[in-house]
Amino acid sequence: MEKGYSDKAYRWNRENYSSRRRFIDIWGFVLLLMYRLWLYNKSWSYPGGVSDAKQAARRRTLAVWIRNTLLDLGPTFIKVGQLFSTRADLFPAEYVEELSKLQDRVPAFSYDQVESTIEKELGKKIPELFHSFEPVPLAAASLGQVHKAVLHSGEAVVVKVQRPGLKKLFEIDLRILKGITRYFQSHPKWGKGRDWIGIYEECCRILWEEIDYLSEGRNADAFRRNFRAYEWVKVPRVYWRYASSRVLTLEYAPGIKISQYEALEAAGLDRKVLARQGAEAYLHQLLDDGFFHADPHPGNIAVSPEGALIFYDFGMMGRIKSNVREGLMETLFGIASKDGDRVVQSLIDLGAIAPTEDMGPVRRSVQYMLDHFMDKPFENQSVASISDDLYEIAYNQPFRFPATFTFVMRAFSTLEGVGKGLDPEFSFMEVAKPYAMQLMTNTNGEGNSLLNELGRQAVQVSTTALGLPRRLEDTLEKLERGDVRMRVRAIETERLLRRQSNIQLTTTYAVIIGTFTLSASILLVKNYIWAAAFVALVAVSVSWLLIRLILRLDRYDRMY
Repeated sequence: MEKGYSDKAYRWNRENYSSRRRFIDIWGFVLLLMYRLWLYNKSWSYPGGVSDAKQAARRRTLAVWIRNTLLDLGPTFIKVGQLFSTRADLFPAEYVEELSKLQDRVPAFSYDQVESTIEKELGKKIPELFHSFEPVPLAAASLGQVHKAVLHSGEAVVVKVQRPGLKKLFEIDLRILKGITRYFQSHPKWGKGRDWIGIYEECCRILWEEIDYLSEGRNADAFRRNFRAYEWVKVPRVYWRYASSRVLTLEYAPGIKISQYEALEAAGLDRKVLARQGAEAYLHQLLDDGFFHADPHPGNIAVSPEGALIFYDFGMMGRIKSNVREGLMETLFGIASKDGDRVVQSLIDLGAIAPTEDMGPVRRSVQYMLDHFMDKPFENQSVASISDDLYEIAYNQPFRFPATFTFVMRAFSTLEGVGKGLDPEFSFMEVAKPYAMQLMTNTNGEGNSLLNELGRQAVQVSTTALGLPRRLEDTLEKLERGDVRMRVRAIETERLLRRQSNIQLTTTYAVIIGTFTLSASILLVKNYIWAAAFVALVAVSVSWLLIRLILRLDRYDRMY
């Protein structure tokens, strides 16, 4: 057996999977995870007593175990783990950090299976399709592997071949995951405030898109068209004659991985320019095209010998609605004026947060963010720190960010990390500043949006003033109907009621103590010395509890 791979990992390389075995493996992982989470909250499970440091260490250990188990469970769970690594609003930071390390370190499948898949999908044997075909793959991932080849026309290509039995494995695993999702959604603790069903459906959509290589090919073509005017961006061309839903042939475009900093410098490439171009390329995708690479990790970006950025792997792409520019401008105006209500409403309109019955906590959290961060210059802010604080606020709150928003924030943070690796002085926000200013001064080329905004606000103020009498009348009608409830708190009345309750409680304790004391006296007179001593001890214990209670109530009364 090849070193570093488990027995479970080798079960992936086949076309037939056992539904029963998968059910046992998956539910076994879930049940063990639930047990370990239950144990995490039990103080007696920590030798020497519980502490913050011990809980943090246990979270890290559990996160590593989750990552390794997902790797063992195979392609479906590797991809689910990678998707969950973008959801810092749902999971603790230790879990997100470990899941972000979940790379496709998986064994390759055999060349016989490669031959069989290509012949079945393209209708011809490999020698008829390619002048040469390297049997050893360039790379193996959870969904497929890549082989270098040469066409009969002499063009160098790479052929991406899907892992055997992947569709059947997805069908089995997703069916089991659906039952697990329903369980968590109905759970009184873990289901509260979380749309597990919606997250499951989003995962299904992304997974099915990723294993459709024709969809990936169309994404690559669209991405290449969007950058056709940029000489410093290169996207491999798709050879559609050699493509199907399970086989994809692309132009061979070798380069230096963007995270290999020493190799880039040795090739004479300017690292500062590359850092800036990486950020500009992504901002162009997001703000100009509305079609962006949702997984821009260093393995998917390389640099050609000429210094052009090469993008790979277009299975996971994100799309932004056409009204995003207007929505972003509204958000920016709200941020600039530190108007939490306006920011929240714009984020709801953008679909960045889902409205709930009580949006008060959301508004307070956003207002805190505005007051806390916006004292810094725009270009000095860090995407990673802002997103971390956003997710920290969202964690365990009754609102959730949608997948598109989290993909964007994850991509921004990743690119900022890559940029700082290339250039320690790199600032993603400094590169983004001109784009933000453009959004604030232009919307689809229609004049000055700042003047338009001032005019819009003037009209809004006028409308509000004219509508004020009617709103007052509506409020009075609701009060008369009882549709508006008011809660009045009388502090002095509460204090009197609390004192009365304390007197009653003290009286009860005094009666109990008197009863036990009287019983002890009677027993002592009857010469039941041991029984009298026991009852007297109970009376003393109750007296001690009464004294502690009186002191605590007195302290509480002074506080309030």
